[in-house]
Amino acid sequence: MNGLGRNPPPSPIVPPPSRTPPPNSNPPASPPPPLSSRPPVSSPPPPTAKPPANSPPPPSSKPPETSPPPPPASVPPTSSPPPPASVPPRNSPPPPPASVPPTNSPPPPASVPPRNSPPPPASLPPRSSPPPPPASVPPKSSPPPPASTPPKNSPPPPPSVPPPISPSPPRLTPDPPAPQPIPSPTNSTPGSSPPPSKSQLAPPPTPSNNSTPNATENSNSTGNGGIGTGGAIAIAVVVGLVVLSLVGLVVWCFRRQRKKESRLVGYIMPSPLGSSPRSDSSHVKTHSSAPLVRNVSGSDYVYSSAEQGGLGNSRPWFSFEELAKATNGFSAHNLLGEGGFGSVYRGCLPDGREIAVKQLKIGGGQGEREFKAEVEIISRIHHRHLVSLVGYCISENRRLLVYDYVPNNTLYYHLHGEGQPVLDWATRVKIAAGSARGLAYLHEDCHPRIIHRDIKSSNILLDNNFEARVSDFGLAKLALDANTHITTRVMGTFGYVAPEYASSGKLTEKSDVYSFGVVLLELITGRKPVDASQPLGDESLVEWARPLLSHALESEEFEGLVDPRLEKNFVDSEMLQLIGIAAACVRHSSAKRPRMGQVMFYLVMPNA
Repeated sequence: MNGLGRNPPPSPIVPPPSRTPPPNSNPPASPPPPLSSRPPVSSPPPPTAKPPANSPPPPSSKPPETSPPPPPASVPPTSSPPPPASVPPRNSPPPPPASVPPTNSPPPPASVPPRNSPPPPASLPPRSSPPPPPASVPPKSSPPPPASTPPKNSPPPPPSVPPPISPSPPRLTPDPPAPQPIPSPTNSTPGSSPPPSKSQLAPPPTPSNNSTPNATENSNSTGNGGIGTGGAIAIAVVVGLVVLSLVGLVVWCFRRQRKKESRLVGYIMPSPLGSSPRSDSSHVKTHSSAPLVRNVSGSDYVYSSAEQGGLGNSRPWFSFEELAKATNGFSAHNLLGEGGFGSVYRGCLPDGREIAVKQLKIGGGQGEREFKAEVEIISRIHHRHLVSLVGYCISENRRLLVYDYVPNNTLYYHLHGEGQPVLDWATRVKIAAGSARGLAYLHEDCHPRIIHRDIKSSNILLDNNFEARVSDFGLAKLALDANTHITTRVMGTFGYVAPEYASSGKLTEKSDVYSFGVVLLELITGRKPVDASQPLGDESLVEWARPLLSHALESEEFEGLVDPRLEKNFVDSEMLQLIGIAAACVRHSSAKRPRMGQVMFYLVMPNA
């Protein structure tokens, strides 16, 4: 019988019968079971409360009888936590508080030690033994031994914790090995039998997690761990989204900044005109670092450079002595012409390049900084139909601009100069188209846009191939800035100035369109814009041509309007097209005039 009692529960159940007095002393421990029954009530399965109630009586009288059969096995597993806990109190009287503290101390060290805190040695053994007891479920069974302790443990998570374990042992109850690991903590708690303690102390450390309830807290920890992992994943996703949004914002800002820089760099935009880069390269030399860009509206390629002076000159600033030497001291022999802004001299730099030096009459009224700013803008504008600015000179009150030299004089010279051969019709159309391209570039593709203010045939230069190049753009603004005391001064040449600009000083791109219409009339008629030799009332080219333009457009008869020197050597369709464009450009209402881009389109595509 004793041997049988020792086999199923290794010696925890045998000591109860041998020590009958403890069972007598345990009746006080029996009331705790009812108290412990309350925690089970709080716990979902009540069977846990019943086993402890049944567990004390069987060990007192029927332990030997019930221990060998399955009942003892059933009792320990069902109340596997409680019986060991109830047994330790029975064993605990011999080592009175020592056994109780270990059982109670592990579950909540804060609650039990205060009561049993006086015996420090009791706390020491639990430290040695706590890994097994807490790992085994004595704290969960601790409710039976001390009536007061379980309730204190019951309100905290332990009461909620035991329920999951209480159902789990019964599921394991059919197997006898289940009770063996459970009593092992009971034996480990008394520490009386060395062999079971060794064999049974070994398993507990494996599950020991330094948590008061081992299995329960493992289950809780897994549950909490699952919740924690989900929360961690959610947090990681949120953090990832925030980081991605920040990266996207940075990339967007960076691209926007790059776009702004590309728009503002050098104030240079590609030309919308259909010209080839080869013809441009003969006039405009640029730095190799300048990017090649192409405008969507045309096929013309233009090199834009962010540096000053786009003609390959590494030093856009010239000293007055250098320019004086290049022009032979500004001699009359080198004088190319005089205009409203100053005199122009031909010169030659030490490297052999020919230049045109314009000595401005603006004097020192303009500050050096403002002058440099305007010159910098002009020097960065490059187009095959515009005269490029090479550099400048500031010497005391003198202001000089250095341009690329265009050798074949001006359109005015070839149209109205004495003894000059007559320009044929094809050359005239070519000049009209080229100058329109240059002006359209200033109006629509430069940033900031530039209004020429003084378009006339003498500002359209011709190279040896009679390619037109518009000059003096931006000079009118330099003159206005220099004469800041003049607020209503109208810049331009009589005969070319738009009526609204002459009357109110209101300047728009359409003012340039009007002036260009006058140039077209010069090409068509061969007359000067203002000719005092003409009869009274016919001095103005525009006023004289208006009725003739209307008649030609209606009847397609050009006699009396077209330059008689052409001797009808022209293409009628092209002449009609050019007459229609000129008539539209010189309309009184600026709103009814076309844009330079439209003018350029119809001149480049005469059959459009």
